[in-house]
Amino acid sequence: MNALPESSQNVSATTIRPWGSFTVLEEGKGYKIKRIEVKPGHRLSLQMHHHRSEHWIVVSGTAKVICGDQEIMLSSNQSTYVPQCTAHRLANPGVIPLIIIEVQNGEYLGEDDIVRFHDDYARVENK
Repeated sequence: MNALPESSQNVSATTIRPWGSFTVLEEGKGYKIKRIEVKPGHRLSLQMHHHRSEHWIVVSGTAKVICGDQEIMLSSNQSTYVPQCTAHRLANPGVIPLIIIEVQNGEYLGEDDIVRFHDDYARVENK
């Protein structure tokens, strides 16, 4: 039988953000898979997560990634790993939309597990 595990959900809910959008493709116990689209010239906040790590795979466009004290550029079919409790940022320095697949792993994957250090859109955390 090729059925998905009971904990797996096909979600496909798109959330709009000032920098672009993300769509939850699937979620299960200990993991979440998102499609993230970043508009040209935009970037996400410099942030970290206490409870999850992330893998980013570039589908199209160019990604400028800050992870800890490293800065790298990624293009289509390249990927990187963001350990939990590590400051990171994703930016689109290009002229076409940046599309990545993000795989989150951890015991807690809620959107409120974000500590923002710097945000271009002046979003603040609810403490």
